[in-house]
Amino acid sequence: MKFAALLAASAASVLAVPAVAQDNRDPSRDFDGPYISIGGGATLQGNDRGETLVFDTDRDGTYGDTVNTAGGTNAFSPGFCNGAATGTANMGCRNDKDGPEFFGRLGYDKRMGNFVLGAVVEGGHSVARDSVSGFSTTPASYTMSREADYQANARLRAGYTPGGGALFYVTGGGAYARLDNKFTTTNTANSFADNGKTNAWGYTVGGGAELMVTNNIGIGLEYLYTDVKDNDYVVNVGAGTAPATNPFLLNGGGTDIRRSDPHFRTHSVRGTLSYRF
Repeated sequence: MKFAALLAASAASVLAVPAVAQDNRDPSRDFDGPYISIGGGATLQGNDRGETLVFDTDRDGTYGDTVNTAGGTNAFSPGFCNGAATGTANMGCRNDKDGPEFFGRLGYDKRMGNFVLGAVVEGGHSVARDSVSGFSTTPASYTMSREADYQANARLRAGYTPGGGALFYVTGGGAYARLDNKFTTTNTANSFADNGKTNAWGYTVGGGAELMVTNNIGIGLEYLYTDVKDNDYVVNVGAGTAPATNPFLLNGGGTDIRRSDPHFRTHSVRGTLSYRF
């Protein structure tokens, strides 16, 4: 649905451009050769349903252990939510954060009749944030959040241009993100340490449309879905000032925590401005 809406909006923008913008142009030169682009738009971060925190209570590298109290009950029985905690009880969380993005890219297209094949290398930044929270019976809250310091991708694209002027394309390739991870908690007894920023790898796919307004300048609209995976971010829970009967300490003196879902997924809708050489 998002891709269909994008193409409809792109087609509308093409038709809306005044005909004078196309005067004295040579459409046979369109979408053939190197170009540079800048752009920006919105990154949408959907809530990840069913995400939780997972625990390694004996630090053997296997997650999925239950953090039990000294009485043998589940210390995280209040449960989890898909967002940032707003209190110490599981009464609702803030939604994941959407935000603006900006980027730059280098590309090359090869036109063969009305068909176009190309390659793109792109880098940029967005402020979308993805969080998950857990709640203990203490009561206390524990929140993990992540956002991309910067992102990059290298992808191919294939499209169709009806005689030049406008290009409609699909695209896909590999993606990378340098993730800025943060951990917050209302637990003031235990000690907490984490490994901060991590690297995530994955893929991006999407499509869009581009319109040439002069022989060298083009404008466009694009949608991308990106999915990168990070299994490296861990929070290490230690004793701090907590007694030996603390649930995090009962099964080996400490507990490691990470997210149940390592995937950071975003939807991007962006405009582009290109210069073709």
